[in-house]
Amino acid sequence: MHPVFAPTRPGALADRDDFPILGRQIRDGKSLVYLDSAATSQKPWAVLDAERDFYLLHNAAAHRGAHQLAEEATELYEEARGAVAHFIGGHDREVVFTRSATEAINLVAYAMSNTAALGDTRSPFHIGPGDEILVTQMEHHANLVPWQQLALRTGATLRWVPVTPDGRLDESAFDALLTGRTRLLAVTHQSNVLGTINPITDLTRKAHAAGALVLVDGAQSVAHQPVDMAALGADFFVFSAHKMLGPNGIGVLWGRRHLLEQMPPVMTGGSMIETVRMDHTTFLPPPQRFEAGVPMAPQATGLAAAISYLTALGMASVHQYEAALTTLALERLTALDGVRIIGPRDGHQRGATLSFTVDGIHPHDVGQVLDDRGIAVRTGHHCARPLCERFGIPASIRASFYVYNTTDEIDELADGITQAQRFFA
Repeated sequence: MHPVFAPTRPGALADRDDFPILGRQIRDGKSLVYLDSAATSQKPWAVLDAERDFYLLHNAAAHRGAHQLAEEATELYEEARGAVAHFIGGHDREVVFTRSATEAINLVAYAMSNTAALGDTRSPFHIGPGDEILVTQMEHHANLVPWQQLALRTGATLRWVPVTPDGRLDESAFDALLTGRTRLLAVTHQSNVLGTINPITDLTRKAHAAGALVLVDGAQSVAHQPVDMAALGADFFVFSAHKMLGPNGIGVLWGRRHLLEQMPPVMTGGSMIETVRMDHTTFLPPPQRFEAGVPMAPQATGLAAAISYLTALGMASVHQYEAALTTLALERLTALDGVRIIGPRDGHQRGATLSFTVDGIHPHDVGQVLDDRGIAVRTGHHCARPLCERFGIPASIRASFYVYNTTDEIDELADGITQAQRFFA
C-alpha cells in the first residue's frame, strides 16, 4: 500500500510544505494530524536532503583515510559538532556524539561506575557506599533506571524529589534531600509527561553548593526553547536529534571540558585511541575518547541541518508559538467535561506537551478513536511509570505540539475527544 499525499493546511510557524509526511492521508483518506512530537518529530526536506546528500556525494568513514571522500566526511562531521556547540552555547570540544540521549546518560553513569571500580577516590566521578544519587519523580525511565543500576553496582543510595499535585517539583523536599552526601543530581529540564519546565539554574546552584555534579536531561527542552549551557550551569546536558527535526540514531552529551578530561572511557576500540600496544593503550582527549567506532557522520550532518532550520525560525519564536498553542489546547480541553489535565495549567510556564485522562474511558480507547480520525497521539505511561503511580492513573493520553502544528489541529483534538466520550457513553 502506498501512502496518499495532499496539500497541507496553512497557519503553522514552520512552512508545512517543508515536511512531506504532513501531506499524507491516512485512515481512509483522512489528513494526518501529528500530535506526537515529544516521542519523535517529523523531518523537513532540508534534513532529509542533507543526510541523503552525504551518502550520494561524501560517503566515507570520518576520521579515517587520507582520500578526498574521507576528508569531506570528517569535515562535515566536525562542522556538525561545531553547529551543536553554537546552538547550545558550548564549545565544540565539549560535544560528544552518542547514539541517543539514553546512551549519553548511560555514558556518564558507567564512567562513574568505572571510576568506582578503579578505586580513584580523588576523582569527581567517584561514588560508593554512603554516597547518594538524587533524581526526581518526574524522570523519564532513561534518566532513572541508569541511576538505579549505578546505585546497585556501587552501593550508593538513590533518593528522589516528589512531585506536587499541580505537577511541579517539591522544592522544599529538594532542599531537604540535597545533602553533603549527594554525589549527583540527575533532573529533566522539561517533563515528557507533565510539560513542567524545571528551574534548572536554581537547582544547579544549590547542587553545586552541596558538592554534587548535575546532569540535565534536555531531550524535551532543547528543541522547544533557547538553551545556554553557561546560563543553566549544569555539568552535563543530554539530548537526541530525532526530537528536534533531526535524524534517528544520534544524540549528544555536552559536558564541561575539565570533567570530560577526567572521565574514564566506557566504549573502547577504534577512533578513541592514541597509542596501542599489546600490553597497554592510551586514549585520545575528549570528545574523541568517548566516540569509539566509525562516527555517525551522515546523521550528524542531518542534525546540523535541523539546527540550521530551527535557528532560522528562531528558538525564542518557537517557544512563544508553542506556548500559544499549548494555552489554546489547555483552554479547549479544560472546557470539556470529564477531562483531567495532568500537570501545570499555565501554558506559558510549561512546554508544549499536554497529558490528560478522560473520565470513564481508558486512554488506549481514546487514542484509538483519535487514530481513527487521523490524529496521532501517544497513550500509555510514556516511559514514566512512577509518575503515573504518583497521580493514581494507569496511563494517560499525551498530545505534543511543534512548529508545524496549527490551531485547527487543536480544534480537531478537542472534537476527537468529544467523539470518544459520545462513543463510550
